Amino acid sequence: MALWFVFALMTAAAIFAVLWPLGRTRSNAGGTEASVYRDQLTEITRDADAGLIGPTEAEAARVEISRRLLAAVDAEGAASVGSSPGFRRAVSLLALIGLPLLAIGFYLPLGSPAMPDFPLATRNQSPSPTQPLDNLVAQVEQHLEKNPTDGRGWTVLAPVLAKIGRTDDAVRAFRNAITYAGDTAARRADLGEAMAMAANGVITADAKTEFERAVALDAGEVKARYFLGLAAEQDGRGSDAAVIWRDMLAKGPADAPWRPVVTAALARVGGSAPKSGPNLPALSEDTIASVQGMNAGDRNAMIHGMVDRLATRLKQDGSDVEGWLRLVRAYMVLGERDKAKSALADAREAVGSNAERLRQLNDGLKDTGLDG
Repeated sequence: MALWFVFALMTAAAIFAVLWPLGRTRSNAGGTEASVYRDQLTEITRDADAGLIGPTEAEAARVEISRRLLAAVDAEGAASVGSSPGFRRAVSLLALIGLPLLAIGFYLPLGSPAMPDFPLATRNQSPSPTQPLDNLVAQVEQHLEKNPTDGRGWTVLAPVLAKIGRTDDAVRAFRNAITYAGDTAARRADLGEAMAMAANGVITADAKTEFERAVALDAGEVKARYFLGLAAEQDGRGSDAAVIWRDMLAKGPADAPWRPVVTAALARVGGSAPKSGPNLPALSEDTIASVQGMNAGDRNAMIHGMVDRLATRLKQDGSDVEGWLRLVRAYMVLGERDKAKSALADAREAVGSNAERLRQLNDGLKDTGLDG
């Protein structure tokens, strides 16, 4: 309503600006040009009768002033037409009716007259990156209460809930992500991990089932295989855990960021990492010993640091196809699928000018679940 009131005031001001000059009456107190010429003719006659000028000069002056008088009379006649009351009324009527009609004619096709009001309280509910994380989570949850089948929303919310310690809610969110966004090995592994977190690190029977489902969907799902080894260790089957983790090290990429964690776990159950193979890293005893005493938080920080260093190196030299493959796989292992997709796009841009490298990149990504 306030907006329409402002528009009405603006329209009234525009009409007033047009009508104000038309409503003013002209004052002729100072005389007109024609009256001046008439006075000059009278003075010439008076001067000629007094003998101040000759008859020839007087006649020439009369002719010239008469010519100017006729021109002035014609000009005043034309001006009087535009200043007549009838003309002013016509212009006023046109301004009074035409301006609003013109404004409406522009507003209807270009504006949004049918759009409802957008209250200030509703505007304040828009997410802002500067808001605390709890506020953003609450807003996403409110959205999902109204749109419970939004698979993308559940996919985004679930890992955040796990990160802030709301593990039970994270389990429910991961289940909804699987239901509404699709069943994938990564989502099953994330669900199993959330269940284990909710059980204070114990791999429950339900969590183990989810990891087994993940491996059934993708035999190379690293997170699920690691936790299956951890479940075997917790059950007292250290040799079975060693078999799982040793196989991961034997088949995994040489610079995979999860290798120190798996190596430490393997050493914990009395196993030793494989020492040879074309894709195996050269892990020193110091490196293995350094990760054995780390807690989960320190190990995760170390893994993210390795991934960040690899990403920085590839930004400086993007020709390393194997490096790009390791980076994409690392993000997939960490559950950061969006970063994996971004790294894939950067990799294709970096090697796109070389058809052979691009082919190697696409071939190497076939087992990641991304569009290769």
